[in-house]
Amino acid sequence: MKKELRENYSGIYSLMLTPFAADLSVDYDTYIRYTEYQASQGVEHLFAVCGSSEMANLSLEERLKLAKLTVAHKGDTTVVATANMEHGLAKQIEEIQKMTETGVDGVVLTTRGMGDRPEELVEYVGTLCRYTDLPVFMYEFPGLRPHLIDGDTYGRLVRECGICGIKDTTSTYEGIRDKIAQKGDSCVIQANMPFLLDAFRMGARGVMATPTSCGGAFFARFYDAFCSGDSALAEKRFDEITLLDCAIDSGFNVSAKYLVQLQGISGMEPRNRGGQTLSSARMRSLRSFHHWCVENGLMS
Repeated sequence: MKKELRENYSGIYSLMLTPFAADLSVDYDTYIRYTEYQASQGVEHLFAVCGSSEMANLSLEERLKLAKLTVAHKGDTTVVATANMEHGLAKQIEEIQKMTETGVDGVVLTTRGMGDRPEELVEYVGTLCRYTDLPVFMYEFPGLRPHLIDGDTYGRLVRECGICGIKDTTSTYEGIRDKIAQKGDSCVIQANMPFLLDAFRMGARGVMATPTSCGGAFFARFYDAFCSGDSALAEKRFDEITLLDCAIDSGFNVSAKYLVQLQGISGMEPRNRGGQTLSSARMRSLRSFHHWCVENGLMS
């Protein structure tokens, strides 16, 4: 590892969007500017090659290049990236080896639809972990279902496979609580915004969530307030995150891309490979939200 992840793997992992040109090829020049913007938001980590990156619609070559560019322009952050999106174990072994070679500081494994088969999942993850010397995180990626695992299974992954953390997407109080109870020295990293503050009060100490793709500074402010012990300020920062989450909820992930564009990253067009775009009315509402954020010192 070129740079150690923060002790206990806590902090804000800002998700990375993938900009596309009009022909839906990856716009790497814009991605570089966007990476530098993300690294400037006061967060600890960048999560390249994730759901918000549209990783399921990217080739292996594109995923590896995006990871390399993120590493090259990460500033003072560390970088993690998903490393098991190929089909078949043999190709996934090759993928995790290649992703390790990009210079990322940690790799992320999806549950690959084995959420309801704990024995198979633990054996599978243990196998892949043997092919990297980097910290390994789990990701309950909704694109490969069943994707959710229970607390007992997560505990086994920590104890038997050395998993360092998990992006929890259960979106339930019980699911979050059960993983925290089994986390050992790993970090439970939140993707659900309504329960973010509650999860931190229960012991979660990380965030990997869609709004970080366009508002990392919101989460850096929340994290600092919570860790300082200022409960009132942490609740205020949580309220701001909730507003951001509501603003981009409709139109994933093109709403986030448009907010990035409004913050000065030209080339981050509101389009994705799924063909989704934004209506003029939706763009108008996002411009209004951005204006409010600027007036209140929350965005540039």
